[in-house]
Amino acid sequence: MTAKDKFKVVALGTFDYFEYPWWGVLAAISQAENSEPAYGQGWASYAKRYGTTAGDSMVENFMTGAVFPSILHQDPRFYQSDKGGFSRRAFYAVSRIFVTRSDSGHPQFNFSEIVGASTAAAISTYSYHPRSTYLSTPSNPHLFIPSDRTLSNTASVLGTQLSLDTITIVVKEFWPDIHRAISHKSKPVGSTENSPNH
Repeated sequence: MTAKDKFKVVALGTFDYFEYPWWGVLAAISQAENSEPAYGQGWASYAKRYGTTAGDSMVENFMTGAVFPSILHQDPRFYQSDKGGFSRRAFYAVSRIFVTRSDSGHPQFNFSEIVGASTAAAISTYSYHPRSTYLSTPSNPHLFIPSDRTLSNTASVLGTQLSLDTITIVVKEFWPDIHRAISHKSKPVGSTENSPNH
């Protein structure tokens, strides 16, 4: 893949229609857990969390899938295994967080994922995550909320991103099997597909 191809693929995946409701789900979870409490609660706060979630996702996708793979000449694509049982394939999928291929096809440590995700976490945390502020609550009209621009929050964002990337890779590994199972179940009764007489 050329650098142009890497950026194009990431752009298509990042702005896929499925991403928008997915960011909404993640923002809702963040709202329910009151993560980054400086945002407060309510619809305006949810919108802020949605924007932060979308920003984290976009920055991380481009860093791990385009910027660093282009600089380091690594292939950001996931190649399915389809060998062995569930455990072996699951282990293979999870290991792709740490192992990837170079543009020439040789296995390498996945610097693009680890360094890219770390860079994205630092950029998001120290640019648009909330600073320290005061909130008015029923029990405390001047409640001080410390800044979320901290090393611990950066580590938390990084952990979340790597976890989501791992889940995504595992789904990619098994999606063909899931799709075949769904397609088989949805065949109409009396279907002659794959019949030995045809």
